[in-house]
Amino acid sequence: MADLITYREAVAAGIAQEMRRDDTVVCLGEDIGAAEGVFKTAAGLFAEFGPERVWDTPISEQAIVGAAMGAAMTGMRPVAEIMFSDFLACCWDYVANEIPKVRYMTGGQVTVPLVIRTANGSGLGFGAQHSQPVENWAFAVPGLKIAAPSTPADMVGLMAAAIRSDDPVLVFEHKALFATKGDPPPPGDHVVELGSAEVRRPGNDVTLVALASTVPTALAAAEQLAADGIAAEVIDLRCLIPLDARTVLDSVARTSRLVIVEENPYQGGWGGTLASIAAEEAFYDLDAPIRRVASACVPLPFAANLEQAVVPTAARVATTVREVLDTA
Repeated sequence: MADLITYREAVAAGIAQEMRRDDTVVCLGEDIGAAEGVFKTAAGLFAEFGPERVWDTPISEQAIVGAAMGAAMTGMRPVAEIMFSDFLACCWDYVANEIPKVRYMTGGQVTVPLVIRTANGSGLGFGAQHSQPVENWAFAVPGLKIAAPSTPADMVGLMAAAIRSDDPVLVFEHKALFATKGDPPPPGDHVVELGSAEVRRPGNDVTLVALASTVPTALAAAEQLAADGIAAEVIDLRCLIPLDARTVLDSVARTSRLVIVEENPYQGGWGGTLASIAAEEAFYDLDAPIRRVASACVPLPFAANLEQAVVPTAARVATTVREVLDTA
């Protein structure tokens, strides 16, 4: 059996796979060269590819993303790192107004094939300005694709697909998952199609839909529920755009119940969109109201016990499932 790899090792592995395959792929960001990134997610890249293809940048999110946009428009495939996803706010004009609009506004004459990768989410006690899950910000912007892997193998495969995409892709790397381990990808080029969800655990009683860090949360809840004879199906969306609603709807057609587990705040979270799709397209399949287990609408606390009181936990998910089953 192949040795397990960590989620953080998978980030660099996915990028390296594509850099070996395509000379137009370059990396840029703060301290990603000899320092190998603040989270060590660029380990080995500078040593293998050198300063010509791994560029250290000033501490300026606007400079990083602006340079990446220009490079992408002129034939390169840049992979830009924004150290903490919270700091996408510092370059939001590029992310929301410029990068996603170019292909549309030029009628396809100019593409922007770039990846913005960033450390996202809570779980490490970094406080209100360094712990936000912000994929819901990008979810509201037409023209962007969004990937958020939950396993090392998917990190490699989705990173590869993102780099190969002719559209801009945001890859959210969850900080709480960096140290987790999983099976490595199969040998050779490993690519996971953007917009393809994965059933992580089959079940017939309720559908749990999760993303990134909430996938292990949902799986842990499913284990708790199994002790009571409740079989929960756990779906890992893997991407928000494209959104694989078909896999969710097919599951709901069998289970008749849907619980969505998201780290974004309840107000404005992506789960609201998914719930709307399910209500419109699977209404007659449902035997109970759709429920969402999301973070509270407050800044993320620094203290670990308070942070856990804000974000979804396995216990909250299990309790919600039991309530859904009681209303059936």
